[in-house]
Amino acid sequence: MPPLATQDIQAINVKKYFKEVKAVDGIDLEIQTGEFVALLGPNGAGKTTLVEMIEGIQKPDAGEILIRGQHWKNNQDILHRILGISLQENYFFDKLTVLETLTLFASFYGLRGQRISGMLELTGLQEKRKEYVKNLSGGQRQKLALGIALLNDAQILLLDEPTTGLDPGSRREIWNILNRLRSERNISLILTTHYMEEAEFLCERIIIMDKGKILAQGSLQQLLAQNKSHEIIEFSLEQEISETLFSDIPGVYKFVWDGKTKKGHLLVEQIVIQLPFFLNRIRQQNFTLKSLECRQITLDDLFISMTGRHLTQM
Repeated sequence: MPPLATQDIQAINVKKYFKEVKAVDGIDLEIQTGEFVALLGPNGAGKTTLVEMIEGIQKPDAGEILIRGQHWKNNQDILHRILGISLQENYFFDKLTVLETLTLFASFYGLRGQRISGMLELTGLQEKRKEYVKNLSGGQRQKLALGIALLNDAQILLLDEPTTGLDPGSRREIWNILNRLRSERNISLILTTHYMEEAEFLCERIIIMDKGKILAQGSLQQLLAQNKSHEIIEFSLEQEISETLFSDIPGVYKFVWDGKTKKGHLLVEQIVIQLPFFLNRIRQQNFTLKSLECRQITLDDLFISMTGRHLTQM
């Protein structure tokens, strides 16, 4: 019998280097059964490399990865039946229909027609079952990839940027399928994405990655609370300014300034208290205020405060 595990996935001090690039640099991670987790970060953050090691496609240079308490070595057949995988890029036979494509992949697991019908219904591709794959839209191809990933009745689903390049309507349809899976089955999900709204909508835990490391993790509320601020003053100026200009204002937690765009933001305790101080300082320095926005902090703001760049920056 395989050993009992309290987590679906464990990554312990995992590292993967490519020459001078530290794609994954000492990551520890645990995914509980039934948990939907987003790996959030820009391209190059290390998300895909980490997921490919969990999938068994790549081997760690150091550390270990356990799936339900088991290593990939000597357990490939068991783990392939546990995992459902959709890669960042999917290639199908253009001259096969949707039904033929599902039938082909189902044959790898010895599955028959009832399972295929279930995937057509789940993904909403019944009316496209006789359509050649080459004629499918981007959203329909992603639905097909998701259906293939679920054919083996996967208990752990790994999706690598499944909605990149899709229009908002197609993206929402993929989200609805995943939410249906959450409500109907006790499935676990690791979702890599650089869309903030996708992580917020689908996942109860968000892991922010950059440069091969985990910067922060938790629910959206926990991440924002860790930053000590839920409010932001965002502005742009005509002039260049010093990053210490607002450091003595009480209730200002952090100031981030982009000298190229001459835009900045202040993470503050309460806008109604800190805004008058901010405006007075701008007036004292005879700066020209081009734009001003006061609002609640978002994940993108949090990422900028950690890295100095936008989450969605490519």
